[in-house]
Amino acid sequence: MPVETECFLPQADRRYLAEHAICTNFVIDSNQHGLIIRDFGLPTGAFQVDVADILIIVPNGYPDVPPDMFYVDPWLTLKTTGRYAECADQPLEFSGRRWQRWSRHNNDWRTGIDGIRTHLRRVVKALEDAK
Repeated sequence: MPVETECFLPQADRRYLAEHAICTNFVIDSNQHGLIIRDFGLPTGAFQVDVADILIIVPNGYPDVPPDMFYVDPWLTLKTTGRYAECADQPLEFSGRRWQRWSRHNNDWRTGIDGIRTHLRRVVKALEDAK
């Protein structure tokens, strides 16, 4: 059963989220730690909706171990085609919701430098580049 919890991120990530007024929930579900970013603004005109919730699974060992993919709810379709973006058509059940997985692997993580801000930049880039 999912449990909403207090922030489990390092201080630098907490500060970044607070300074940017990013609305979050922290959830533990089946021993996975999830950061849910609520009402995340999407690229203008790209999808059938303008905002979505973003889920980032925070792996054990974070911040030395990078988050890998990201997930969205509601599921996004490209406005131009009505289809899902490439590699964004698989579900993940988390916190009582069925999330759309965006398979975007992170091979450029810099331990001791990168954090949630870096991963969010990758999310934004993936959404902007979706086809």
